Amino acid sequence: MSFHLQHLFFSPSTGALWAGLIALVGMAALCLIAWRRSPTPKRTALLEGLRFFCTLLVVALLWKPEWQTVTIPHTKPEIAILWDASKSMETTDAELPQLFSPAKEVVSRAEWTQAALKNLPWDTLANGGANEVTRQSFAAPGEVAEAGASGTDLAQPLEDLLERRDNLRAVVMLSDGDYNQGEPPVVAAQKMLRRNIPLFTIPVGSKKRLPDLDLLSVTAPAYGIVGENVQIPFTIRSSLDREVRTIVRLRDGTGQEKTKDIVIAPGAETYEAILWKIEKEGPATLELSIPLAAGERIEQNNARKFILSGRPESIHVLVIDTLPRWEYRYLRNALSRDPGVDLSCLLLTPQLGKGNGPDYIQDFPEKPEELSKYDVIILGDIGIGPDQLTKEQCGLLRGLVESQASGIVFLPGRQGNQFTLLDSPLADLMPVQLDDTNKTGFADSVASPLSLTTEGRGSLLTMLADTEEGNPDVWRSLPGFYWHAPVLRAKGGTEVLAVHATKRGRFGPVPLIVTKAAGTGKVLFMGIDSAWRWRRGVEDKYHYRFWGQVARWMSYQRNMASGERVRLYFTPERPVPGSTVTLNANAFDLNGAPLQDGTVVVEATAPDGTVQSTVLEKNAGAWGSFTGRLKISRPGSWKLRAFVQNTPEKAVETVLLAQGIDLEKTGQPARPEVLEEMSRITRGRMVTPEELGDLMKEIQSLPQPKPLENRVALWSHWATVAALVVLLGVFWTGRKLSGVF
Repeated sequence: MSFHLQHLFFSPSTGALWAGLIALVGMAALCLIAWRRSPTPKRTALLEGLRFFCTLLVVALLWKPEWQTVTIPHTKPEIAILWDASKSMETTDAELPQLFSPAKEVVSRAEWTQAALKNLPWDTLANGGANEVTRQSFAAPGEVAEAGASGTDLAQPLEDLLERRDNLRAVVMLSDGDYNQGEPPVVAAQKMLRRNIPLFTIPVGSKKRLPDLDLLSVTAPAYGIVGENVQIPFTIRSSLDREVRTIVRLRDGTGQEKTKDIVIAPGAETYEAILWKIEKEGPATLELSIPLAAGERIEQNNARKFILSGRPESIHVLVIDTLPRWEYRYLRNALSRDPGVDLSCLLLTPQLGKGNGPDYIQDFPEKPEELSKYDVIILGDIGIGPDQLTKEQCGLLRGLVESQASGIVFLPGRQGNQFTLLDSPLADLMPVQLDDTNKTGFADSVASPLSLTTEGRGSLLTMLADTEEGNPDVWRSLPGFYWHAPVLRAKGGTEVLAVHATKRGRFGPVPLIVTKAAGTGKVLFMGIDSAWRWRRGVEDKYHYRFWGQVARWMSYQRNMASGERVRLYFTPERPVPGSTVTLNANAFDLNGAPLQDGTVVVEATAPDGTVQSTVLEKNAGAWGSFTGRLKISRPGSWKLRAFVQNTPEKAVETVLLAQGIDLEKTGQPARPEVLEEMSRITRGRMVTPEELGDLMKEIQSLPQPKPLENRVALWSHWATVAALVVLLGVFWTGRKLSGVF
């Protein structure tokens, strides 16, 4: 049921109408009785009149009132032609209809659109000047405001037309239907339905993806150590219906090249990685590419460029043990001869006294400022006890790992001292569960080999070969071990890189090389003491390489940007626009001790030159550790400058590289179902290429657009509710003042 009073329209249900009328009659009777009984009839008449008006307003709201205005356009009826100019329209998969080309050749979607704009008789829609015909492109590269996030929004151009035009007769849209930004297009279609404006869509392109290999992403680290290998993961998506064996090429500007043979699965994403050895210091631009496969239609997405910096780092390592066992001796030699490692050793032998000589220290670094310089701590066969470690020292080591992004290596031995660490602050850092029924471990009379897990085959930590394909063979050729730690299983949240090749426990293969993250640092457990035997027949080739990779893997974050007063590291290393980067900093006072009272500031200079400052918050309970977040708004090189407040001259600077988002991709299938749904909602239709000749006649036969009606729903408007509250407040105040309760 509906009725109206001038511009005020009501649409109550039958029940609401009668309930409202009864309420008004009842309220009128009550007001009249109150007025007759009142000793002050004038004041009471005003109050009761206000009471009745409030009741009338409430009843009217139940009848859903709307204020309607009609706008009569003074312009000609308009027919708008919108055509998609986004990057996805560059895909070559559109067959020209016979109306455009007798040969029916296959062209790009953009070329198909231009042919349609040129060959169809759009001027006939003007009908001798009776209609106005406008043409407009949308989603062209560079039109989107967000840098690095250029894409297609099908809803926005329609909403812009509805907002700016008051005499639209029809809209024609030529597009592939592929959208990746804005509201769902059906939202704009529903608004067009309310205005009685039909939408005619012309789909462009094929619903089936073109045969293609797409190098989706390259997730390289921000930097690497000069003379060392870095692992560069990448992802390739295939839309081919067959398996492809191809070669990945990684090359720099000097012509140096590294290749890798890979197999790309059909119709799926393939995740691989390639190793690259950094030869010189400084940033270098690298390009990863794959050749054009047979039958592939798009070559532009087969290569990606990125920047990788080389640094000559000095990694500080502290080795602590209680026996000069063979593993300790060869480990010490390996690290002391590594030019990138600054080694300190603490040998606490109860029977012989403390070790002495080059690289040796005599006491545990008790002060945080002394301990915080170490990037990696290696704990051998040592625990809690006389002439060993104390619980307080274990607490310092835990704080170093969790708050200062250092790494710790558990390298147990036959004495079983590692079990005493389970009653110390280091217990939670242990990545494995040990078997306390056999604290001295397991000895075998024959050598047993290590077996790499799936994660271990591709991990940079266990990469002893020059290629991933040859890595398992190298590990199988290594001399075996005669003793291993009593490990039951790996704890949750860890990564097992290698297991015992022949022995199984209650929980499966015995894990012997296990890693985990701890706070901002890393943990490695190595449950054998025979890595020194890997030297047999090859000298230091594999033994030195393994421990060098351990030191660099564990110290990577700490060395991202290190200065005199501040050390800065962040994740992710290569963010995309729109993501948030977590900034972590370790700050020190003038004496080198972790900063207790102070503020750390990070100034981020965006690629466009704008500067934003972020104040990092101190992590409660962590020594000298600060954390903050930075929003990445555009791709490119972001310059970060971190310093302790009031000492900007001691700042540390680094560069964060943000990768641009390529929302628009060529080679993706068209989505005509999106266009069909939009047309159906607006009571228009989707026009196939065979029906293009009839499109003009159909649009010309449309009725003239009706005057534009605008309705304001008073029953749900905030101003109506506010007015009712004010009137009720006035009524209540008036009753109090008049003494009527």
